[in-house]
Amino acid sequence: MLKDKDIREPLFFFLEEKYGKIRILEEKNIGRSRADAVMITEDAIFGIEIKSDADTYARLARQVEDYDRYYDRNIVVVGSSHALHIREHVPEHWGVITVELEGDEHDFYVLREPKENAEVTFRRKLEFLWRPELVKIQRYHDMPAYKEKSKSFVIDKIAVLAEQEKIDAAVLQKEICELLFERDYNTIFEEINKYRQEEGKRKRYRRRVRKKRSR
Repeated sequence: MLKDKDIREPLFFFLEEKYGKIRILEEKNIGRSRADAVMITEDAIFGIEIKSDADTYARLARQVEDYDRYYDRNIVVVGSSHALHIREHVPEHWGVITVELEGDEHDFYVLREPKENAEVTFRRKLEFLWRPELVKIQRYHDMPAYKEKSKSFVIDKIAVLAEQEKIDAAVLQKEICELLFERDYNTIFEEINKYRQEEGKRKRYRRRVRKKRSR
């Protein structure tokens, strides 16, 4: 019986062979669920749900709903015990990959290729970016800095420009994927802390100005 931990590493090698240049991010919270893995390619974000032979379908309906809110394409990877019925439990646009053990080798078979998910929006995908990464998007498109505004405000502004076709959707898609692909977890926290420190200085300055005006 294949378990989740037995599937992951061989699966990621298989996906790399299939899709070429990829980046895998594991265990990402999305809504009420947690994605087992997220695969970043040059132009798409894939959600990957693993259902090993030890798993059931108990949470799958809720997981499908959450995955479809965030990812361009979705794939469910299942052990052989689920192979016959998995397509009854996920939408037609979901890809399906089966896995079984042949001797010491993991044998993966693409039962159905993933199709584009029509439900996902740029607002959701932009949520994956941290504020310093959103700043880069703003600079790419000569947008105002909005330094005093919240992250959600900035996301809404970018998404509206894409909806109005003032930002090319394909260009924005590639920019989001590139930022996620190139994210350096060793430096991104330093960038976030620097941004927060600068924001703290701006807030303290604005408080002093308001106090002087109120006198």
